[in-house]
Amino acid sequence: MSSAQSLLESRPVSVAHLFLSRVEATPDREAYRYPAPIDNQADDGASGTEQWRSLTWAQTGERVRAIAAGLIALGLQPEERVAISSSTRVEWILADLGAMCAGAAATAVYPSTNADETVYILSDSGSRALFAENADQLAKVAAHLDRLPELGHVILFDPQASVSQVEGLEVLSLAELEKRGTVYLEEHPDAVEKTVQAIEREQLATLIYTSGTTGRPKGVRLVHDCWSYQGAAQEAGGLLRSDDVQFLWLPLSHVFGKALISGQVQTGHVMAVDGRVDRIVHNLPAVRPTLMASAPRIFEKVYNGIASRARAEGGVKYKIFLWAAKVARDYARTGQESMAATGRRRVPLSLAVQHAVADRLVYGKIRAAFGGNLRASVSGSAALAPDIGYFFSGAGVHVLEGYGLTETSAGCIVNPAEDSRVGTVGKPLPGTEVRIAEDGEILLRGPGVMRGYHNLPEKTAEVLESDGWLRTGDIGEVDKDGFVRITDRKKDVFKTSGGKYVAPTEIEGRFKAICPFVSNILVIGNGRNFCSALITLDETVIMPWAASHDLGDRSYAEVVCSPQVHELIDGFVQRVNGDLQRWQTIKKFSVLSRDLDIEHGELTPSLKVKRPVVEREYAEVIEAMYEGSREA
Repeated sequence: MSSAQSLLESRPVSVAHLFLSRVEATPDREAYRYPAPIDNQADDGASGTEQWRSLTWAQTGERVRAIAAGLIALGLQPEERVAISSSTRVEWILADLGAMCAGAAATAVYPSTNADETVYILSDSGSRALFAENADQLAKVAAHLDRLPELGHVILFDPQASVSQVEGLEVLSLAELEKRGTVYLEEHPDAVEKTVQAIEREQLATLIYTSGTTGRPKGVRLVHDCWSYQGAAQEAGGLLRSDDVQFLWLPLSHVFGKALISGQVQTGHVMAVDGRVDRIVHNLPAVRPTLMASAPRIFEKVYNGIASRARAEGGVKYKIFLWAAKVARDYARTGQESMAATGRRRVPLSLAVQHAVADRLVYGKIRAAFGGNLRASVSGSAALAPDIGYFFSGAGVHVLEGYGLTETSAGCIVNPAEDSRVGTVGKPLPGTEVRIAEDGEILLRGPGVMRGYHNLPEKTAEVLESDGWLRTGDIGEVDKDGFVRITDRKKDVFKTSGGKYVAPTEIEGRFKAICPFVSNILVIGNGRNFCSALITLDETVIMPWAASHDLGDRSYAEVVCSPQVHELIDGFVQRVNGDLQRWQTIKKFSVLSRDLDIEHGELTPSLKVKRPVVEREYAEVIEAMYEGSREA
């Protein structure tokens, strides 16, 4: 039996079991790092009065047991729901582990979710308690208690939030819940251990609601075995090591972030937790992680920022950057092709020499920006443009693209570190099966697959077959070496009025790879006689360009709508068109006056574009591009 198979077959019943074992096995090892103000002074971290603090596994175990016992003391029964509405912070993890060890099921809610949808999720899930980050999250539910008859308790994370009582609710601070749990344990010292031992594999552990593009979100039912499998599979697949230092900033309300907890408890490595996106650049040199998971948008922004600064410096420095970027891509692509053909990564001597020079001049600075110790970064939730993937790979920042859904408890396919192939999402993790349907749809089966949508049997039957195969809605292929390639979303592929099929994400990815100014792009053309595009620009990149092109006195909206910027972006559109089939080319485009965002409902919290929402919002702009058009 292989070591990977042994890990999977011997996986514990639940992460709660795994957690208690981890605390017992390595009590004195560091478990978590988290930012905290010095001398308990409230601070946003910008003034330098913040420091990283640590929790050992023993300290984590003590707090989790107190939280679990506190929930039991509140009357929570097995599988009853406890919601968490908070940004990513160490308290989120403590609350989630506490809910697991209490036998309850956690319901994840994005803190950016509006009040109406937050209340819907709490109501549909039947949540009896809510961990809320601050008074703002509490206010969302306090005004709608008539729709939440089962909600009885709110526990606040933020120590600065005023803990005022709300009629119909018991409002506690996290410290008060832990104190209540500690008192309960004095009378029932083995309460948590007994509760954990009673947990069964198929017992509900988590409800995560999908951020759908239309209608109400669906609650995905993930059982304890889903998360136990995630932990075992991440270690068996070689993603994690016990000596890793992982930087976690991803939303824990998203399944990608949530799955990382399972892997970390599995191996016992250090996890530094801070969900403030505006602190990522500051935190990386301080944490010096060996591992980080991210969304493609972060790598796109980093690349665009590097390219923008080089362009601003101009002259020789910009030429060096362009040369180094090409060398990085050539080096990564050639090495990957060699690895696929011979099993060894080889490049011509001349390219190796150029790469060594470029490394001293450019790549070393890029790696230093990531902390200098990064051995791998896992990218998921959306497609990464191949040219950007090749760039970072060639620069020594190994981006391992993976694939998964909320319905598969996150990643189930990922690139192996020793043989990563840009342009693919890698190979299935041990224990996961992949099949391609006749129409090209990717089907998945394995322990990580959901057990259905909460209270939606008809919706469940649409995607989950009786033999366990899940219809993903994605189109793809598997090559001879077992690597999976995603070609498009089944529902996103459209057909022009001329009968030609177009995969928009492929075109969008190519554009992002060559245009350093782009933030988002949507290729339009379903039922139309040609393809068009809606484009938004990254303000942090386009405004410095504007300042150096006599547009420095203009606002962002004025800049992006100017003839100069239209001409700039048109140049990149024509470059993309040169590599496309005629029916794929972008004949017209519009640069929008603002970027897409979560607040307007155009992006999901994981930064995926909601195509129907954007197309509906900008219907007049789209129609204007097709006025008077003839068959192309």
